[in-house]
Amino acid sequence: MDKRNIQTKPGSFFIEDNGKKVAEISYSPQGNGVISIDHTYISPGLRGQGIADELVRKVIGHAREEDLKIIPVCSYAGHYFDKNVEDRVLLHK
Repeated sequence: MDKRNIQTKPGSFFIEDNGKKVAEISYSPQGNGVISIDHTYISPGLRGQGIADELVRKVIGHAREEDLKIIPVCSYAGHYFDKNVEDRVLLHK
């Protein structure tokens, strides 16, 4: 997959196309060094290209940098952690 221009703002990572968000993952602080991944959206034309995984990995990278734990509220994020055992160390217990 070619490198996408993933942008960030507080609480989300996203991809825009002509000023419109075509992919986004949002997260929010839960206190005590914990964030929750709340929502993942990939526009229909971009699905199946690994973009959702890439966005989850962006949040994981942020969590590692900030020493945060993650609660995967979003079903896609939960699915990601089910598949990627090595990243489960970041899950909030």
